[in-house]
Amino acid sequence: MEYKDYYKILGVPKNATEKEIRKAYRKLARKYHPDANPGDKAAEERFKEINEAHEVLSDPEKRAKYDQFGAQWQNFAQGNGGSVDDFFRQWGGGRPRGGTYTRTVSPEEFNEMFGGGLGGFSDFFESLFGMGATQRRGVDPFGGQRSHGPRTATTRGRDVEHPLEITLEEAYRGTSRIIQLDGERIEVKVPRGVKTGSRVRVSGKGAPGQRGGQRGDLYLRVNVLPHPRFRREGDNLRLKQPVDIYTLILGGEVQVSTLDRPVMLNIPPETPNGKTFRLKGLGMPNLRHPDQRGDLYVEVSAQLPQHLSPREKELFEELRRLRT
Repeated sequence: MEYKDYYKILGVPKNATEKEIRKAYRKLARKYHPDANPGDKAAEERFKEINEAHEVLSDPEKRAKYDQFGAQWQNFAQGNGGSVDDFFRQWGGGRPRGGTYTRTVSPEEFNEMFGGGLGGFSDFFESLFGMGATQRRGVDPFGGQRSHGPRTATTRGRDVEHPLEITLEEAYRGTSRIIQLDGERIEVKVPRGVKTGSRVRVSGKGAPGQRGGQRGDLYLRVNVLPHPRFRREGDNLRLKQPVDIYTLILGGEVQVSTLDRPVMLNIPPETPNGKTFRLKGLGMPNLRHPDQRGDLYVEVSAQLPQHLSPREKELFEELRRLRT
């Protein structure tokens, strides 16, 4: 199993602050986003790695756990001299006898060490201990047979909430993310039209239940990042559009960029600076009814000419005399 250096993936030092991690993630996510690299499989894989690294390093608990045993896991994965003994020595295990440990690990301590439940770490443990096969045969991987005594009542796992940052373009088109949750890679779909504060439910991907109980659900708490040009108001969008004074005075057309395509806006003669035009159906999709869209409100902003020639200044002087 390949070891992944999440700090190297994001290009941050191991003592990076949460702010530095978030800044590095946003920069890389914009660069390698599939929308910016259509058809580029390498960029798509890089984007998934960036999300996976951010998923771990942005969560204090996951980051602490990664920092604690990540280096040992690198040794195991690459065969550089690390051993299972080394791994358990971090947890205060007894002295090895005959190449094995005789220390008994309780279920509670097992959960503490590896984040609760075996389901999320199946590949990890199978690589280290061959655990998947022994479990299926009913054998305790730490020695002895599993108990077949009376079963107690099952308990459903708790729901898990996880923050998710997306761009306005992603909220417009819908997107997907790879979430790393307790060692399990989960691909989640984010529907069109989500807003900051929206909660996206992923059934059965929360914490594992106890004694074979049903898993809880995963809830993604969405935060839509600010956009440099558009301001969102519900399903509507607002945009300031620079327009030269000649078009405002004489009338004409200007090209306006929306989130999916450019459109032409007709400017009537003598349009005042700051006038707002409504472009119906060019706003955000409605979360419950994605085929319905809000409107785009375009506020024109007069753009004055710069670096006038002597002749242009003369003409403006003549216009001023005419007006006065």
